[in-house]
Amino acid sequence: MGAAEVVPGVSGGTVALVVGVYERLIDGAGRVVTALRLALTGRWAPARTELNRAHWPTIVPVLIGMVVAVLVAARLLEPLVEDHPVGARAVFSGLVLFSIVVPARMVGRWAGRDVAVAVLGAGVAFLLTGLPPGGDVDPPLTLVVPAAAVAICALVLPGVSGSFLLLTVGLYQPTLAAVNDRDVGYLGAFALGAALGLGLFVKALQAALRRHHALTLALMTGLMAGSLRALWPWQEEDRSLLAPDDGALPMLALAVGAGMAVTAALLVQARVERRAAAALPAAPGHTDR
Repeated sequence: MGAAEVVPGVSGGTVALVVGVYERLIDGAGRVVTALRLALTGRWAPARTELNRAHWPTIVPVLIGMVVAVLVAARLLEPLVEDHPVGARAVFSGLVLFSIVVPARMVGRWAGRDVAVAVLGAGVAFLLTGLPPGGDVDPPLTLVVPAAAVAICALVLPGVSGSFLLLTVGLYQPTLAAVNDRDVGYLGAFALGAALGLGLFVKALQAALRRHHALTLALMTGLMAGSLRALWPWQEEDRSLLAPDDGALPMLALAVGAGMAVTAALLVQARVERRAAAALPAAPGHTDR
């Protein structure tokens, strides 16, 4: 997830959804937000109860992995994307395209409104990912805070890339530079904005998953599909799309290869889940027929 968030156009929320930890992370983030709100009003016992209900065996390893990956990816992935943009986008497009099946299957039986919401989400993502990038400038910290609040929402929303949003408003390069240079002031402002964004957004998303589970997942499916526009390998710097060039076949091979890797991972995950389910003891009163 951390590596994905460093690459514009790739969503960390998508990665969480594909590997099966998305809903646990959203639930945990919602409980942390609730615990902080209770603690601010002096209700310490309920706050501790909320914290204890979060799935920390999932949250802690994910957070550690993300921090390490962001630090490493900021050094490695960003130059790779700059030096080989077409190939990088081809790989990422294959990863996202073949991953769309994950939220689509979680919807279950698609109703007409699910399809409509998915199409709407795809259209919105397509339009947003076509916005021209902003200029890279030395941004004031007062701009960093709201930008981080918006970008962190993309972290928990599959199909939307936080790095891509930062790139759109011209804060992608300054943020990578701040990570690499350990700019405490910039990173502190970014962390403040991220905390505010999560606090405002994650509870709404948690409620949506609880009350309108299929509809929310249908929206996520559409967002993932629409975001593929950002990963079309052949683009101008202003993000206008180009026709494939003479090197289209190798790029197609990269995309298909990345997609097959995702498919293989999903098949392995499904097999592990089936074996785990088969190993569970039968419920009381259950008899084989």
